[in-house]
Amino acid sequence: MRTQFKQNLLVALIAGMLLPVGAQAAEADLLKRIEALAQQNERLAQQLEELKGQVKANEAKAAKAAAPVAAEAPKVDTAALDDLKRQVKKLEDKSLGKWLTVGGDYHFRYDHLKGDTKTFTDVNATFAKVGQALQGDFFANPSSVAGTSRYFGAPQAGGMSTAGALSGLMGFSQFMGNVATFDQARAFLGTPANAGMLQGIGAFAQTIGAYSPENSSLMTNRFALDLNAKATQDVSVTAHMTMYKVFGAQNENAVTNSGSAPFFADRVGVFDGTLSHVPSNSYLNVDRVYATWSNIADQEMWFSVGRRPSTGGAPSNLKNNTPRPGNGGTPSLLVDYAFDGMTVGYAPEIDSLPGAYAKICYGRGFESGFRNTPTNSLADTDMVGIAIIPIDTDPLRVWLQWNRGMNIFDAPTMHNTYFGNTVAKTNLGDIDWYGVGFMSTFKKVGPGNLHIFGDVGMSVTHPNNNVSAQFGFQGLMTGGFFNPEAPTSKTGTAVALGVRYDLPSKTLFGFEYNNGSKDWITFAPAADDMWTSKVGVRGDVYEAYMIQELDRMPISSFFSKAFFRLGVQRYDIKYTGSNNWVGAPVAMSDVNGQMMTTTPLSTATNIYATFDVKF
Repeated sequence: MRTQFKQNLLVALIAGMLLPVGAQAAEADLLKRIEALAQQNERLAQQLEELKGQVKANEAKAAKAAAPVAAEAPKVDTAALDDLKRQVKKLEDKSLGKWLTVGGDYHFRYDHLKGDTKTFTDVNATFAKVGQALQGDFFANPSSVAGTSRYFGAPQAGGMSTAGALSGLMGFSQFMGNVATFDQARAFLGTPANAGMLQGIGAFAQTIGAYSPENSSLMTNRFALDLNAKATQDVSVTAHMTMYKVFGAQNENAVTNSGSAPFFADRVGVFDGTLSHVPSNSYLNVDRVYATWSNIADQEMWFSVGRRPSTGGAPSNLKNNTPRPGNGGTPSLLVDYAFDGMTVGYAPEIDSLPGAYAKICYGRGFESGFRNTPTNSLADTDMVGIAIIPIDTDPLRVWLQWNRGMNIFDAPTMHNTYFGNTVAKTNLGDIDWYGVGFMSTFKKVGPGNLHIFGDVGMSVTHPNNNVSAQFGFQGLMTGGFFNPEAPTSKTGTAVALGVRYDLPSKTLFGFEYNNGSKDWITFAPAADDMWTSKVGVRGDVYEAYMIQELDRMPISSFFSKAFFRLGVQRYDIKYTGSNNWVGAPVAMSDVNGQMMTTTPLSTATNIYATFDVKF
């Protein structure tokens, strides 16, 4: 009895030590009761020792003496002790550890980036040059006399004055901004005055020769904090907050080719869909936060709403050495974008399809504000999707995905970019995406385990009649700068393949291959690649990496670990416009001085190393 009581008492004491700070008043009361019980236990122990002495002194009379003496001994108040245990458990249930889980990770990355470009005419630099020239000409000789313009004064150039040339350029820019459709673009360019202005602008063309950009030591810090709160039975809130910055900077200039035309549309600047995924500043931004209601109607059904877990989906978890995304992720080949939206999912119990589930997803990529106002005719950019996962087990995971992006914008809202502050100015149409893929694990292949994956995707554009005036009348995958093309549907395809081999020494070797066709377009600007999202490249990308986990016992959680990763990416880009749905692709072999908004990068290499700590 004494041993059992001490065990119960020890449990109560330990539980009391773990009580939360907010329960200190109740804890004090419990400690008083525990102390009283302890004193009672000491008196009982003394009496038991006396009984033992009597038994040893008179064994013959022990049987008769023990019964009445034991009956006189005080008894433990078991009811009070049980009540005490119930109160301890009640306070334990209210402690932080019962309803809140805290985790996160730290990520250091070093990159050596080197590439090669093609000769092109920088649109932004050209317009800046002609504006500066005409302004300088006017201020040097403010005249309205015909023929006084140094640049447009000749009869064949319009015989303009300095004032007329400057006002003509301003009028050209103003009327250009009012063009909304393909037909209007053709009419605008066919006007003699505008055609003459275009010819004159051509004399100021800023042709950028081929060059080899290089950054031999780009270093970044990323810190993430994860919170999961159980609010009520079957209802939880999950949050993921991230800081991601470049060493020695509080902006994204190091990855956007600051001061020159960017290389890719997904690395022009940071916007809502890439915040926390492209290096920017040291602010801790909310990357994800969503509420989930599970077990609806006592079924394997769930509803989730908020800033979605729509980044870092399968199979990118293999390279990132993170767990599978679960039923909240999306295939990384089709979507890697920080969406706000919602999901309804259902996981039926089918013996022949273990782990099967399906879900309907919705996300908003751009909020246009009030409609039908004098200054706004934009529609919201939304995405809907259906995911069917017929099997989801450790040995095999298979997924089928369809997404539709509706009212695709021409540019997201960004600040301080090479093009200034950008905003969406038109909706270009819709895009359908289709995907099917798998991941599989084979255990005990030689000394280790083998992971493989395969994923294929298809994109189909549905352009409307709109063109983007701010990008030279280009449409949804149609036209070139000042060279509009009638709306035409374009179909592209992509393939992603990869393997990873895990050795018992916690050494992991991986290789991945991506290919995108000429008209392939994805929705993945938030992918963890420095040059550009490799899943959106129109060409080939090869990547090899090695991961070495530290052989250290996890402390903060079962999944805690630390590892180094060393890798190399090789980009062989066949067509311009990777990760850009504005404008038609041009074969890299045909690029030779054309007007373009981004620098055509033909080949690139990225050697990188990371140190990651998961807690």
